[in-house]
Amino acid sequence: MSREKRQTRSIRTELKTRSEKDGEELVIEGYFAVFNRETELWPGAFEEIAPGAFDNTLSNDIRALINHETRLVLGRNKSGTLELRADNYGLWGKVKINPNDTDAMNLYERVKRGDVDQCSFGFNIVREETDWRDDGTVKWTITEVDLHEVSVVTFPAYEDTGVAARQKQVEEHRERLLNAKRQKIIERVRNVVKTVGN
Repeated sequence: MSREKRQTRSIRTELKTRSEKDGEELVIEGYFAVFNRETELWPGAFEEIAPGAFDNTLSNDIRALINHETRLVLGRNKSGTLELRADNYGLWGKVKINPNDTDAMNLYERVKRGDVDQCSFGFNIVREETDWRDDGTVKWTITEVDLHEVSVVTFPAYEDTGVAARQKQVEEHRERLLNAKRQKIIERVRNVVKTVGN
């Protein structure tokens, strides 16, 4: 898959809201990514994120957004309003909500009521492993990412371009296998013709 193409992945999770410091500070927190959870992109094609995939990227200038909208910034790790850390389960984050930001407060209330409870993250793939299985299925394990943003989202979904790129990769692999089989058949025919001709 192209390393230059920005990807998004989403999960259904349990986002929570709470007040810190005697009710003065409002936060939204939860897991934005989960390790070792196989996601089926389409029948026979799977993807998962390996532990350690975020280890080299958490010092990036990362934003927390609403629905991946760059104009709706909830927090930023460089300003101390977004905290991210990877543990054994996945990528956990906490966003400090600005009480003077109506978009942020509206989202906080939606999460609090349970109307919005899903997360997503935007990244580029740095390294991954591909397992072409004997049964015709394929699994990608993302081992390192370059993280740009995390988002609280209304509808979690794999980005269409990401799935399309994966499908193209599968088609190219199948074409290579088919070409290899053709070459073997051609070689066998040539060997038979040589044997018969001698």
